[in-house]
Amino acid sequence: MKKAPVSVRVPKTTEKRHLFGTDGVRGMANEPPMLPETALQLGRAVTFVAGRGKTHMPRILIGKDTRLSGYMLETAIAAGVCSMGGKVLLCGPVPTPAIAHLTVSMRADAGIVISASHNPYADNGIKIFGGDGFKLPDESEVEIERLMQNDALLGARPTGPSIGRAEKLEDSRGRYVAYVKNTFPRELSLDGVRIVVDAAHGAAYRVAPAVFTELGATVTAIGVKPNGVNINKDVGALHPDNVRAEVVKRRAQIGIALDGDADRLIVADEKGQIVDGDVVMAMCATRLLRDGELKKKTLVATVMSNLGLERAIEGQGGRMIRTQVGDRYVVEAMREGGYNLGGEQSGHLIFLDHASTGDGIVAALQVLAIMARTGKPLSELAQTAMERVPQVLENVTLPAKRQLEDMKGLDTLTNKVKKELGTEGRILVRWSGTEPKLRIMIEGPNEDRIRQWAKDMAAAAKKDFPSML
Repeated sequence: MKKAPVSVRVPKTTEKRHLFGTDGVRGMANEPPMLPETALQLGRAVTFVAGRGKTHMPRILIGKDTRLSGYMLETAIAAGVCSMGGKVLLCGPVPTPAIAHLTVSMRADAGIVISASHNPYADNGIKIFGGDGFKLPDESEVEIERLMQNDALLGARPTGPSIGRAEKLEDSRGRYVAYVKNTFPRELSLDGVRIVVDAAHGAAYRVAPAVFTELGATVTAIGVKPNGVNINKDVGALHPDNVRAEVVKRRAQIGIALDGDADRLIVADEKGQIVDGDVVMAMCATRLLRDGELKKKTLVATVMSNLGLERAIEGQGGRMIRTQVGDRYVVEAMREGGYNLGGEQSGHLIFLDHASTGDGIVAALQVLAIMARTGKPLSELAQTAMERVPQVLENVTLPAKRQLEDMKGLDTLTNKVKKELGTEGRILVRWSGTEPKLRIMIEGPNEDRIRQWAKDMAAAAKKDFPSML
């Protein structure tokens, strides 16, 4: 079979962002940049952008996860919105995808999520959705940063009756539960299905158990006792051992592990074996291909997804295109190309027919639908979905970031390894988005060999910095 062309999408803008990273603003709460002062300025700038050209008072939804610092940042952002004449709808602790959905269904002008996703509780972050339910593109984030740096660009502040107000959206969780349930095929049922859900003491601690229970499943819920400081601590998608053990103990058919804001999913099969994002994408994409429902026969994934996933899609007559790391870039490529399925190995899975961003609960329901339709256990579905190519990762911290082509020792060795691998594998060398850490990923048929190559490349990178010798 002729190999389908693979493309890697890169951002349109070349202007550098200083505050925003791959997924919004993130850092230690109450330290720069995650200060209440910054949050207030961000609330002002977002309201200005969202209300531009509108004749009505801008309406901004704010949701959060269960971190203690969420109260501080929520209040600051709301103050910023109100100072620009906006109306705030406070949604409380809800998943990130809930804000994406509610922003559209409530016809709001923007949605803001206060969450550091899978990070420890001491961190926090801010993500922004436009009125269409999609994360803002890089260009919009650049503009928001510019507005935050120059208050004069925001114009005169409203006074008197023009100052905004805030109120609580009492039924935010119920609205989201109803929406998510409707993404599960109506002709199917979860009656008699035993499910373990780990909500990571995070934003989905109430809604996740409710969704599966209301669809008929027998649910064992763990990670559902947040106290402000235990989010993601030894639970959830980053620590799936708990859900694995509970699945075996309860003889459940599936374990569903979410992260702190529930936009990521890691699954455990009935044997307690982990099923990552690549395997879930393989299961869902090949099923959609067979049913003629994978738009343009194309799956969108990132440069980190396993080569075995690409081969599985091609084996069913489809193709896979790659973007840089970050679910926002996957979504942008999907929208531009008219595709309906994409995601990341880490568990961000986007079913664009149902949601505008990664949604761990929606993704879990798609897996459950395949199980119900085929009558097969998850272990069998996962095993036959794709054949994973051995993959190794090596990280090396260096004194500073440099252009990779200027690192002569690393560049020479990289080209040599690429030549030896040929079409049997691939290499990805990239800088971390937040620190001078070089990430080296190699895939190939011989794990021992590629592991040694990765170590050799890390050593070569260090030699390119004489100060490290």
